[in-house]
Amino acid sequence: MRGVVMHAPGDVRVQALDEPIILSPTDAIIRLAATCVCGSDLWPYRGADAVDSPRPMGHEYAGVVVEVGDDVKSIKPGDFVVGSFFASDNTCEICRSGYQSSCLHREGPQGAQDEPLRVPLADGTLVGTPGNPSEDLIPSLLAASAVFGTGWFGAVAAQVGPGKTAAVVGDGAVGLLAVLAAKQLGAEKIIAMSRHEYRQKLALEFGATDIVTERGDEGVAKSRHSPEASVRTRSSRPSGPRSP
Repeated sequence: MRGVVMHAPGDVRVQALDEPIILSPTDAIIRLAATCVCGSDLWPYRGADAVDSPRPMGHEYAGVVVEVGDDVKSIKPGDFVVGSFFASDNTCEICRSGYQSSCLHREGPQGAQDEPLRVPLADGTLVGTPGNPSEDLIPSLLAASAVFGTGWFGAVAAQVGPGKTAAVVGDGAVGLLAVLAAKQLGAEKIIAMSRHEYRQKLALEFGATDIVTERGDEGVAKSRHSPEASVRTRSSRPSGPRSP
C-alpha cells in the first residue's frame, strides 16, 4: 500500500508500506475515503518539533470498515465511520469524564494518510454514520474527526452557555468551529478575533456577532468594551501554528 511519511522537516514522502493487519481483537481495519493535514502537522514540518525518525503522517480521517477484530461490537465491515485523532476505549474513568484524548489506554496518531489504516480500540474510537454518505458530504464529516470536537471541547471547557459572551482567539479551522460550537451552546454574544477577511465572513456565517482584529492587550480591551460584553465573557483559544 501507499502511505505518507515524514522523514525530516520539509521532507515528506509517499512510499510503499506494509498492509495493516488485525493485531488485537479490539482493532479494526478501514479503507480511507478522506484524510487531511492538521495544523499540528506543521510543527514538525517546519522544524519546530524534532523528527528523530520517519513517522507516518495523519490523524484525521473517515472511511469504510474492511475488517474487525473479534471483540469489536459497534461497527461491522461495510460501515462508513469517522475516527478520532486519538484511539480511546471510551470506557475508562477519564473517557467517561469527557477527556477521551487522555484515555488511560490511548494510542497516539495512527498514520491516517495511508490507504488502509489499522484503528486500535475501534469501539471507542470509530463512530458509524447512518448509511453511506454521499461524496459531497464526506468532507464535512471529516471535520468531525478532529477540528469540530476540539472546538466544541474548547467552548465547553470555557463554560460557554446561554446568556454568556464567548471570545474565540484564532480563526483557523478549530477557531471557526469553536464559534459554531458557541452558537450551538447558546452563547448570547460571540466575538471572533480574526485578521483575515475571508475567515471573518465564515465566522459571521457560523454565528459570530462581532469581529475583533486587534491583538494583545488592545484586543482584550476591545473585546471587553464591546457594547454587550460583561464579566460573563469566556475565552476559547485554539492551538496550532500562529498566523499573522
